[in-house]
Amino acid sequence: MGLWNFVKTAGRKIVGAEELPTAALLHKEVADLGLDTKGAEITVEGDKVVVTGGDMTQEEREKVILAVGNVEGVSAVEADTADEPTFHTVEKGDTLWAISAKTLGNGSKYNAIFEANRPMLSHPDKIYPGQVLRIPTEA
Repeated sequence: MGLWNFVKTAGRKIVGAEELPTAALLHKEVADLGLDTKGAEITVEGDKVVVTGGDMTQEEREKVILAVGNVEGVSAVEADTADEPTFHTVEKGDTLWAISAKTLGNGSKYNAIFEANRPMLSHPDKIYPGQVLRIPTEA
């Protein structure tokens, strides 16, 4: 199992202040994004989320990890993955172009990062500090 850290105070707010998201709310968040867990179980252990099982592809599993990790109140996600995913945490002042130049060696490949993070991203300019993005291995 891999463990990925997230910024607990950043992300989509699905519960009130001082509350932690429940497994049911995280399942709803994933479903609302149009992602299918294909039978995976999502459990919550404090501020850590665990994703186990399911018949997802590597890409689908990475998107589920990001969907539940980029929720306010979640500090880490533990999950089985076939390969080690490449994630990037957005810093203040980052743009997809700058992230693409840094991670893919060419800023003009920013659209590959945008597409790799759909449906979580609705527009290339709508990223925020603390958000974790998936970096595609082939761009």
